[in-house]
Amino acid sequence: MTHDAAAEATTTKLLAVLEKPRRNMYAFACVTLASMTTIVTGYNLALMSGAELFIREDLGLTDTQVELLAGSMNVFMLASLLFSGWTADLLGRRVTLVVANAFLTAGALAMSLGGYAALMAARFVTSIGMGLALVVAPVYNAEISPPSTRGVLSSLLDIFINVGILLGYTSNYALAGLPAHLAWRIMYAIGVLPPVLLAVGVLAMPESPRWLAMRGRHAEARAVLWRTSDTAEEADVRLEDIKRAFDAPQAAGSVWQELIVRPSATVRRILICVVGLHFFQEASGIDAVVLYSPLVFNKAGMSATSSILGATVAVGVVKTCFIFVAMLLVDRVGRRPLLLASAGGVAVSFTALALTLCVRETSSASAAASVASVMAFVAAFSVGFGPLASTYAAEIMPLRLRAQGASLGMAVNRLTCGAVSMSFISLAGWITMPGCFFLYAGVAATACVFVHLRLPETRGRSLEDMEALFAK
Repeated sequence: MTHDAAAEATTTKLLAVLEKPRRNMYAFACVTLASMTTIVTGYNLALMSGAELFIREDLGLTDTQVELLAGSMNVFMLASLLFSGWTADLLGRRVTLVVANAFLTAGALAMSLGGYAALMAARFVTSIGMGLALVVAPVYNAEISPPSTRGVLSSLLDIFINVGILLGYTSNYALAGLPAHLAWRIMYAIGVLPPVLLAVGVLAMPESPRWLAMRGRHAEARAVLWRTSDTAEEADVRLEDIKRAFDAPQAAGSVWQELIVRPSATVRRILICVVGLHFFQEASGIDAVVLYSPLVFNKAGMSATSSILGATVAVGVVKTCFIFVAMLLVDRVGRRPLLLASAGGVAVSFTALALTLCVRETSSASAAASVASVMAFVAAFSVGFGPLASTYAAEIMPLRLRAQGASLGMAVNRLTCGAVSMSFISLAGWITMPGCFFLYAGVAATACVFVHLRLPETRGRSLEDMEALFAK
């Protein structure tokens, strides 16, 4: 072989390596850092299920005060949800996530120090960080991920929310032996350190290429796309798609006018899907289980606090494990089949739980059946509604409307969550606890119909192709 031929062969091999689907770890690392911001969100949500037992004893709270405390963060979150899209467009996705971690740190510290009024105020501070994280993290994940693995990477968000939930349950169980006035304060104090470390990590990741393109920084956008795409050619195609999306004719007026006041038929259809999916995710009763599973298990016949809190840890483990099942399937079978299976599974498992709670004479068997039903519920929820609601909503919104559209969807999500979490005890007193779960099962069955009629499959499509899909 001549020198020129050898050189040509070497060049050919090098180009072949460069053009192979790289699937490198860079996009995975970026999405992981952004998603980890939600660990504290999950931790705070689950912590209340056990902490309220100690807070109630320490501060002498009524049922109404406990409901307000449990659900207040979802209502408080509206303050940040409504401007998180604007903040993400103004400051960028990365800086907004740093700000979110700052609020999460301050809120966790404050929640461990005061009485009831101070605790409510601290939960307001924490809710600002949670709202920013819940809107911006899925937007960033959708924009940074290549189409071939966007479903898997976007599912990491729910993985870390559930890691936080599991840590919250574990904290409840591990600290249950402490005096009441110390137990819940230490539980909240544990949440101070993670957001500090995560804020530093977020600063090391790149900005969203689509936000960079919005600012006319195309060279930087291409550099990020090259590192996060499967091939160099795909990076160029993605950048051209983004530019083409900006060059397309757009409606006159502000983003909110195009989104709410005078939406096109396509935007209206997308918005119905986003709002409906977020509504059904929460209206199907997930927070009733996350926050009040100790009450449910007690109703089913479990009396020992250690056994009840141990059961919640087991539920958290199952919930987290089944998100990995969703990750394995989402880019293979698609979003729509998983959402249909999830809604159907939630309806069946809640019906089983309601029937179990109807048994008048409680026993170890009824307690075991209730735990099994709750585990079946969280398994069904975690293979579809849990990880895919935010993923699907973020990927179908047009680029120019994505941040604000995501914030609107999350606002509906948190309002619904607040309604469920702040009404469960009162609703159970009105229609009984089995009645609550029959109601949630009916909502889940309705969600199944909604997914079947309204949600098209988005697997493998580029973000810029979504408007064409919904225009059909």
